[in-house]
Amino acid sequence: MTQASFNRGADYSRNTAEDLASKASDQIERVVSGVEQTARNLADQGRQAGEQVGVVADNFKSAVDKSVKDQPLTTLAVAAAVGFVIGALWKS
Repeated sequence: MTQASFNRGADYSRNTAEDLASKASDQIERVVSGVEQTARNLADQGRQAGEQVGVVADNFKSAVDKSVKDQPLTTLAVAAAVGFVIGALWKS
């Protein structure tokens, strides 16, 4: 094997390794970008869900306040029944 053909083989191997490294780097960047976008989407969905839970909680509080004011004994009976069910589930 001559020195020139050895140098060409070494250059080819070096270029091939550089190409593979570049492709791997590009692929890693795409994966990281996808993961970051997914994390942002999940954070947005979590924030929206939290806001919706807050709205439901406010509505529930308003409904309970109105129920206590309009029908206190019925509200007390419902609360006792719910407490009983939760206690039974907790115990089992």
